[in-house]
Order: sequence, then structure tokens, then C-alpha cells
Amino acid sequence: MAKLFRWAFRGALLLLLAITLFVLHSLYFKPVSIRIFYERVFAEFALDSPQIVSSLGMLPPAIDWTADELDDYSLAKGDAQMAKLKDDLATLRRYDRAKLDDTLSYDALASFLQTQVDGERFRYHDYPLNQLFGIQSNLPSFMASQHRIAGLSGAEAYVARLREIPRVASQVREGMAKREQLGIIPPTFVVEKVSAEMKAFVATEPKQNILYTALADKMAKARDPIAEADQQRLLADAEAVIRDAVYPAYQGWIDDYAALLPKTTGNHGVWALPDGEAFYQHQIRVHTTTDMTPEQVHALGLSEVARIEGEMDAILRGEGLLEGTIGVRVREIAARPDQLYPDTDEGRAQILADYQAMIDAIDAGLAPYFNVRPTQPVKVERIPEFKEKTSPGAYYQPPALDGSRPGVFYANLRSVEEIPRFGMRTLAYHEGIPGHHFQLAIQQTIEGVPTFRKLLPFTAYSEGWALYSEKLAAEIGFQPTPLDDLGRLQAEMFRAVRLVVDSGLHHQRWTRAQAIDYMVEKTGMPQTDVVAEIERYLVIPGQALAYKVGMNTIVELREEAKRELGDRFDLKAFHDVVLTKGSLPLVLVQQNVREWIAAEQAKSGASPAPAAG
Repeated sequence: MAKLFRWAFRGALLLLLAITLFVLHSLYFKPVSIRIFYERVFAEFALDSPQIVSSLGMLPPAIDWTADELDDYSLAKGDAQMAKLKDDLATLRRYDRAKLDDTLSYDALASFLQTQVDGERFRYHDYPLNQLFGIQSNLPSFMASQHRIAGLSGAEAYVARLREIPRVASQVREGMAKREQLGIIPPTFVVEKVSAEMKAFVATEPKQNILYTALADKMAKARDPIAEADQQRLLADAEAVIRDAVYPAYQGWIDDYAALLPKTTGNHGVWALPDGEAFYQHQIRVHTTTDMTPEQVHALGLSEVARIEGEMDAILRGEGLLEGTIGVRVREIAARPDQLYPDTDEGRAQILADYQAMIDAIDAGLAPYFNVRPTQPVKVERIPEFKEKTSPGAYYQPPALDGSRPGVFYANLRSVEEIPRFGMRTLAYHEGIPGHHFQLAIQQTIEGVPTFRKLLPFTAYSEGWALYSEKLAAEIGFQPTPLDDLGRLQAEMFRAVRLVVDSGLHHQRWTRAQAIDYMVEKTGMPQTDVVAEIERYLVIPGQALAYKVGMNTIVELREEAKRELGDRFDLKAFHDVVLTKGSLPLVLVQQNVREWIAAEQAKSGASPAPAAG
């Protein structure tokens, strides 16, 4: 018996050793299975960011060891992340692609990693404190909207995260100093606007600050009730931390920008930065997943602007508006009393309610056009007021992976004059259903693919789908009036104009004022909205190109499928192909659709579709 026990013990030790060696090999070397490698890449990336863990709801609150931490923004961390990207790409390349069953995952990850590695020389070509997505506004937004408080431990973790903000601020200041040394200085307006935003932030009484009010609200609504004494204790702690730690950290940023302001040289595109032309070409590749040149982008934009102008002109003439530019005539309609909500709290609440009603209505009518639908709901909320002035007109936040938070369409209510009724349906369809919510919520629930495929962002695909959704909604009857369709065309014109002004600013050296004037003339958008947009392009060059390039690709693929399949074309099946593979570079979207076309032709014995360039 003793001998048997010894053998069993030795066997268990050997098994444990084998498992340990397998785990260590998978963690630190090339795993035997590429699927293990895929999951390792995702896990290391996600778990390396406490804020991503919280945003995605990756870990249950009870075991989320990252819940009291914020991300590491140090230069050393950036160096380590770039080294990791290079190592992951090298490991991926060691697998024999020809022997893989799933080449799509390989190609998607290879494209993403290669693009990131190719951008190493441009690591500092950005502005950490900016008016659009700067850390100074993202931190409060993250705490308010994404930090989970299910009970007492979550509330304590919230306050612990507040104590982390001075460390984050110090690391960001280190990065800003590095950029200044390299000659990467933001445009003047960035420094001015962000400085004003931060000064207003620290001038707020701590108990009125969003960091305090969000904590109070979350604790009051916690799933596991928090004792009143604990709530008061934590609120007192938060007030003290905001006053004595958070505000001084922000004051450091304010002081840095005060010193930087005299060194700014105007409101310019990235051509003014070191190696700016090469940086812009790289940004085009990052955001469009194509090899288009700035000249090609500009030419496409001018062509699309001319086409859409003709369609808008026909509707405007039908409304009796015969004279003036497209922009002038659109503004005439936008200013009509029947197009505006009251400039009151009640009026703004009604805007949110109407957006929700539009989303719910189209959701109920999409069965004939989609086989696959999201299981998660989408709701409409206001962009936090403290960041309205510098935020875009709207944006979407995907659901948490664990289902604890729905998808959210955030609407900017800074001015009711920016929200004429005729444009609301288009925005609701873009940000909500069947736009971003369909694409991102479905992507999160794809089965049988590596986890990274559920989360990897390719802007041209995701924004292209959302813009395509605007067109689809009109085609299937959810833009019921000519004015509704004018709103759709205005939105498409807006994206076409982006091609012109983004390449104009960053390649052709347009001024900020020149870009603003062009967009106002062509779109009829309010001046305040246009200014926010142009300033957006100045801090995220190339991103605005993704929308029209992506949409055009999806529309062209749909028309190609119709041509090749004729009566056998099934719109629901086409949408399945585009939506259920996750976010991909456009070349892989094209590949998937053409493989589907060939498979459908093979079913009926038809000749396969010819290869397209």
C-alpha cells in the first residue's frame, strides 16, 4: 500500500510539474497552440490596464484586484508596452500560417501589431491633455461612468483610485516634458481650451465635483446596500482627497500649460511637427486600414462632396429654397421653430426621450434585414456637462462584457440649436441601432473566436458600418420625410467634407479658419459644432477619414454581391457576413464578402465572382 501511495504521489508530482511547465511555456515562450497565444496576448494587454478591466467588466467585483488602481502612464511603461508589441509580433510570425485553420484571426492580429510597431517612431506625436479625449477629462469620466460600485469594497476602491490621480498626473507631466523636448507642442487652442476646462474643474467645490457626486450616487444605488455610516465616511474621505490631492495634481497641469502657451505657434496641422508628413501618412494607414495617399483622400472627398451637393440641392429646392449655398439653405431649415426644442431642462430631457424612441422604433422593425441581433440593450444619456463644451456631438460606449452595463449613446446637449429635429434620426441610427450598438455588441458575443477578435478596434470598419447604417435606415423606410433624408445627406456630406478638411489641414497646410469656413459652407452645421469638429481633427489626425472610406467599401461590396448573385442575393446574409466576423481591416472585410459570394455561387453551380482589386 505504501509503495502504491509513493507511486501515486510521484505521479501527481510529475503531473503537476508537467502542468507547471506547460503554463510557464505558454506564458513566456511560443505556446504550442496559437489559440493559447491569442488568449495570452489579450490577457496580458487587458490585465495590464486596470481601467480596461473596469471598462470591460472583465472580472467580477469580488475578485477584481485591479479595482483600486489606475493605469501606469510612465515613459518606462510605454517602452515596455512597445517591446511587448514587438515580441508578440515576432512570436506570431513563428507560426506557420499555411497550417492554420483560422487564418482570419492570424491576419487580423498581424495587421494590428504590425501597424502599432511601424508607428514606434511616432509614439510621442500626440497631446495627452487635449480638449477631446485628454486624460484630464477622461479620468473623471471613467470614474463616473465605468468604475463599478456593487458594495462597500467597490466604494473603498473608488476612493483609493482618487488617491492614485496625483501619481497619474506626475507621469503625464513626465510625458509632456518629453514631447516638448522633441518639439511636439500642441496647437494654441488646445492649450487655451484645456487650461480653461481644468481651471473650472478645480474651481468647483469638492462636494459639487463629479468625482464626489458620482461616488454618492453609486453608493446610494449599490446592489449590496452600504451602511449610512460607511457612506458618510467615504464621502468625507473623497472630499478631502479631491481638495488636497486631486486639485493640486490638476494645478500642476494648469501650471505646465501656462508655461507652454507662449511656446505654441498657432493652430496648425501635424505637418508642423517633426517628421509630420510621414506621421500623417501613418495615421491614414492606422485609421483607414488602406494605403491611400493624402492626395487620394483629398480627391475622393472633393468628388463625394460634389455628388452629395446635388442630392441635397434637389431636396432643398423641393422645400422652396432656391438661392444660396447648400450650407446657407440648410441653416435656414435648422433655424425654423418647428425644428428646435425649448432651451430648457425639459427641452433637453425631451431630446433624450425622442432619441430613445427613435432607437426603439427602428429596433422593432429590423427583423427582415438582420438574422443576428444584439442581446444587450442600448440607452441614451447626456454627455456629462463638465465636458460638453469640448466634446463631439455624440459618441457610443459599448456594453460591459459581463452584461452589467448596457450600451450607451451619449448625446451632447450643450446647445439645442445644434440639434435640429431633421438630423436626429440619422444620429440615433449611427450611434445606436443599427449602427455602433449592433456592430460592437454583436462583436462582443461572437463565439468560437479568440477574445481579441471581440474587442480589437479597426476604425474604418466600425465607423464605416455606422455610416452605412444611416444609409440602410433610409433605404428601408426609417427616414420617412424629405427633411429626414436631408438630415441623412447632411451627415454624409459631413463625412465627405472630413476627407477634404483633414487632408487639407494636415497635408495641404490649410489654416484652422480655412477648414472651418469650408465645412460651414458645405454642411450648414452650426458654427460651434464645426469649430469642435475641426479642432477634433487637429488632435486626432486621420481618424475622421475612416467613416467615408469604410462606408464606401461596405456599399461597394454590397453592390458587388448584388451584381454577382442576382436574385440569390440575401441582404440578411450579407449583414451576417459583415457583422459576425468582428472588427477587421477593410481588406479582410473584402476577403470575407468575396468568399461568401463564391460560396453562394458554388451552391447553385454558378461561376465564381471574378477577383477584384
